[in-house]
Amino acid sequence: MLTLTEIGCQGGGQGAREVQLRQKAMELSQELLILDSHQDLPYRLILQKGTKKQEDVSKRTEQGHFDYPRAREGGLDGVFLAAYVPARYEESGGAKALADEGIELIRWLAEKHPDKFLLVETAEQMGRGELDGRVRLGIGIENGTSLEGKLANLEYFYDKSVRYITLCHSKCNRICDSSFDDERRWGGLSEFGCEVVAGMNGLGMMIDVSHVSDEAFYQVLKLSTAPVVATHSSCRHFTPGWERNMDDEMIRSLAKKGGVIQIAFGSMFVNGEINRETIRHWDYVKQYIRENSLSEEQEQEFTRQYRRDNPIASATVSDVADHIDHVVKLAGIEHVGLGTDYDGVGNMPRGLEDVSGYPNLIYELLRRSYDREGIRKICGGNFLRVWKEVEKVGAKS
Repeated sequence: MLTLTEIGCQGGGQGAREVQLRQKAMELSQELLILDSHQDLPYRLILQKGTKKQEDVSKRTEQGHFDYPRAREGGLDGVFLAAYVPARYEESGGAKALADEGIELIRWLAEKHPDKFLLVETAEQMGRGELDGRVRLGIGIENGTSLEGKLANLEYFYDKSVRYITLCHSKCNRICDSSFDDERRWGGLSEFGCEVVAGMNGLGMMIDVSHVSDEAFYQVLKLSTAPVVATHSSCRHFTPGWERNMDDEMIRSLAKKGGVIQIAFGSMFVNGEINRETIRHWDYVKQYIRENSLSEEQEQEFTRQYRRDNPIASATVSDVADHIDHVVKLAGIEHVGLGTDYDGVGNMPRGLEDVSGYPNLIYELLRRSYDREGIRKICGGNFLRVWKEVEKVGAKS
């Protein structure tokens, strides 16, 4: 665990108040439910498959953001692990099979290490407190490309314990347009996308609007009979013009629908200057690759080397807390939570480099005068409430 100075928190040195708040933060991290709605561990392990570098996350690992020992140090009780499907599978095919591989890896973790992990399928199971230190694993799918244009695959994945689907990723797909994609094929949702929204409502499956275009977001809100979630997004107020984050009106509208925005921790999500610098780096790399016709292997090596040669600063715990403050002021404390995107992005804030860092954020919230009940809601209570409401809508269908 980092010291207060290393974390970069504001508020002076380690006086008596700071020491008391640090101790209180550690206590709350172990007492309260901490539920993280989006981490990308499965794809991290899939990329290591068949290599000597494949890690055993039941033990402390040298790489990545998640393993069991660090999770327990940070007080993490539950996490939705995402079966991620890259956007290119929309064209290449094989999206459903890759989602299946991610799902089976999550299930395997629970079966292989029943003393450390427990697969859960309901909000009630996720919220229980008598699980002897096991980390509860929920399953999500990141990118509706995995449905391969077939509505029947919704029920197929639900039966495999999937409880949310992120409708798209970095490119438009058969469901909707993406915030990252200049092409706006559908002007929001496609006709199939409208059917997907209704189908997810009917199953009691949460609809994740992270990554979708603004137009698609508002169309989902209009069509859905249940609250929706943004499992890993932050506030566009701090990153003007970056559509991947949500603007103020979107956050208010999400809240009016009963939903929740789960703040992503990535430095480019929470700090405007870092966001702009990261985008400049992205643009340079894409232009270089295009102009030099690099192979996929050459692209990866060039990108890695460029990042090593051109490091970008990291955000701070305070930056993340600023986003929580902003949502609370806009929409109320009932509509914000934690969706870190660990193992999905590389540059994390100082003090939140991995899953051991949640107490550092709790400390910062305490320093800003959040009380125990407010922190309980942010750390997991709000997301559980929305999940339960989605389940109720499904049960009535």
